[in-house]
Amino acid sequence: MNRLTFAYKTRILPLLLLALGASACSAQEPRDNGTTGTRTSNAPAIDRANSEITGSRRNAITRAVEKVSPAVVGINVTEVREMRYRSFLDQFMEQDPFFQRYGPRRRTFKQELHGLGSGFIISPDGYVVTNDHVAGRASKVIVTTTDGKQYDAKVIGSDPTTDVALLKIEGKNLPYIEFGNSDDVVVGEWAIALGNPFGLFDINSKPTVTVGVVSNTEVNLQPQDGRVYRGMIQTDAAISSGNSGGALVNALGELIGMNTIIYSTAQSGMGAGSIGIGFAVPTNRLKAIVAQLKKGDGIDRNFWTGMNIQQIDDRIARYLQLQEKEGVVVVEVIANSPAAQAGLEPGDVIKEIKGETIKSEDDAVALISDSQVGDTITMKILRDGKTTNKTMKLTTAPTR
Repeated sequence: MNRLTFAYKTRILPLLLLALGASACSAQEPRDNGTTGTRTSNAPAIDRANSEITGSRRNAITRAVEKVSPAVVGINVTEVREMRYRSFLDQFMEQDPFFQRYGPRRRTFKQELHGLGSGFIISPDGYVVTNDHVAGRASKVIVTTTDGKQYDAKVIGSDPTTDVALLKIEGKNLPYIEFGNSDDVVVGEWAIALGNPFGLFDINSKPTVTVGVVSNTEVNLQPQDGRVYRGMIQTDAAISSGNSGGALVNALGELIGMNTIIYSTAQSGMGAGSIGIGFAVPTNRLKAIVAQLKKGDGIDRNFWTGMNIQQIDDRIARYLQLQEKEGVVVVEVIANSPAAQAGLEPGDVIKEIKGETIKSEDDAVALISDSQVGDTITMKILRDGKTTNKTMKLTTAPTR
């Protein structure tokens, strides 16, 4: 089954198999065949050729790697989760309404889980960016830099919706990465991924480098576990388990995205490997989220709309006499909700949200989910064959 998988790895150190081989070569002195003459030295020509070859090995990619590598870090996390004891009888008890209501509650225990990922320093005073699914719920975070030093990191803030986390380590004059403009990314240009796949950073404190091209831009993925991945940069640079939170840079050594998720045929995240389809959060989206997290106020997504929407199928299209099935239909509006105050009614067809065309329910959910309390959402709706604009202001969801 094809699936989207986080490029994150729980900590299992790989077994490195070292193949030791030996080769021998012998050189024979030239034999004197009795002739005499002047021997011409080819040393200057050889030196010149070697110099040219050495120079040709240094290109835009190697220069970009040299520039950004010092700012890439390895991340090791410890997360404490509450687990439930499970016996062979549980599967039967869970299906029995009597036991569900009157049966004993299952005992729980706390378990430490260890994982690893990647990150990169964005300022000389030690701010580090990574994925929320790497460090967002961690109880302990260790950041390792390329000089071999380890730092206890503090989670400044995290946004599960966009899968971005901001960490802070104590340091001065640290190497940091420069943000590029992700809107200027060109399909086909070099894409260089740096990170900590399978914990290899721990071996010599150096990031692993893989190279590919930008395969696509502005890719909107279906929401994954409540996360919204929109405008993603697609690359065929190899991204594997442990690369989550790592840097994706261009040939100028500018950050264009944060490696986050891969498309994989594996059945589980542990078995996920690169098949040349990876996705990175673009820098312009990253900058906006990081700026908010840096303020320390967090990102308040506890809002409500007060409406229910549904995908338009053939039946609904016929009932509403629609020529096409694009958009979503409003099926319920709660009184005094943001949707009601915006003037939305059941039967309205939402064609655009925030200026973007809605082709499916996933589009609508993603665009609305990527909002905050207090945001104003613009919508273009179709009602009785006429198009009109509506504005909805999001408010804090009522407590239940």
